[in-house]
Amino acid sequence: MGWLAWIIVGLIAGWLAKMISPGPERGGLLVTLVIGVVGAIVGGWIFNLLGYSGASGVNLYSIIVATLGAIVFLWVWKMLSRRSA
Repeated sequence: MGWLAWIIVGLIAGWLAKMISPGPERGGLLVTLVIGVVGAIVGGWIFNLLGYSGASGVNLYSIIVATLGAIVFLWVWKMLSRRSA
C-alpha cells in the first residue's frame, strides 16, 4: 500500500476509532492520522496472525482492519497512560 493510501486509510480509521472509543481524546489531525496508521499496522498484524490479509489499499476491508487495530491501539494507549498518571 502506497503512502497516500496509508494516509487516507489512517485518517478514516483514526477518526472512526476516536468516535467509537469512549472517553475524551485530545489531538488534532496529526494525532488522528498517527492513531489510524498505527491502527492499520496493528490491525494488519492481528489479522495476519488469524490467517486473514491485512490492510491492502483504500477499500472497506482495509478501513475495517485499520479501525479495529486503532481501537486496540487506543485501548492499550489509555491503559499505559493511566498507569503513568
